[in-house]
Amino acid sequence: MEKINAVITGIGGYVPEYVLNNDELSRMVDTNDEWIMTRIGVKERRILNEEGLGTSYMARKAAKQLLQKTGVNPEDIDCVIVSTSTPDYHFPSVASIVIGKLGLTNAFAYDLQAACSGFLFAMDTASALIESGRYKKIIVIGADKMSSMVDYTDRATCPIFGDGAAAVLVEPTTEDLGWKDAYLRTDGKGLPFLCMKAGGSACPPSYFTIDHRLHYLHQEGRTVFKFAVTNMSDASALVAERNGLTKDNIAWVIPHQANVRIIEAVAHRLELPMEKVMLNIQRYGNTSAATLPLALWDYEQQLKKGDNLIFTAFGAGFTWGAAYMKWGYDGAGK
Repeated sequence: MEKINAVITGIGGYVPEYVLNNDELSRMVDTNDEWIMTRIGVKERRILNEEGLGTSYMARKAAKQLLQKTGVNPEDIDCVIVSTSTPDYHFPSVASIVIGKLGLTNAFAYDLQAACSGFLFAMDTASALIESGRYKKIIVIGADKMSSMVDYTDRATCPIFGDGAAAVLVEPTTEDLGWKDAYLRTDGKGLPFLCMKAGGSACPPSYFTIDHRLHYLHQEGRTVFKFAVTNMSDASALVAERNGLTKDNIAWVIPHQANVRIIEAVAHRLELPMEKVMLNIQRYGNTSAATLPLALWDYEQQLKKGDNLIFTAFGAGFTWGAAYMKWGYDGAGK
């Protein structure tokens, strides 16, 4: 029997219409365009500012575009996995809301939480499900409304993050294509350095937690930066080495869009020019689990069947990893 591989066969994406650029942000908090561009590399970010709309809205927008582009019958979808750190509710899952809104009547669904590494973890999970032979069509979505947890009085963190979502369709193939290898890790060291201190079962909401602004994202930037550079670079190099990938046969690196200096460090480690690196942090900022699929969405037209791609990400926990995929089709664009 021929080996079943899991391959991406389509991409859909969504970013909110409202653009928060650096000039406007500098009127909200003590910062400026030069400082943000030099240290982070973000020029503008998209914000979902309509009242009552959460992560599920962006996730279903991305999934709906994916279904329209691929022409897949919603009833043929077997599973939906949503990677997010900003669910609409503690429960039910974002994935269950997407299922209901889009009429995916034959699918099961769940959320996967691995912070900014979530799309990598979800893709590896979906690929294993496809390779088992039990499932034929799985939608993997990375979606985060980071503006819902960002403190816009904190000049160190508020310039970094934005909102967005993107979805991919994962299907089986017997061609030598698709998800080839992944190196994924979690070490548990990240809690003090990157977290939301209140709102969970350890520290439920109270007047105290609200008064002390504990429901916003907390990050110790220097520590997170150091771990991200080291772990993303090491993971990417490891995956490249064990799959015989070099600067000559890697078509693209798709890094988590957290900081342009981290991205440059990964490219340097792989001896790749920035022309081979998918980069859209300047337009969207860090959209957490959405950054990797949003990069694919933006660059889809430039992808060619058989291209060697390396994905890499780093997130709270700490979580991190890298993966190797051989791309499955010539780019169709948005």
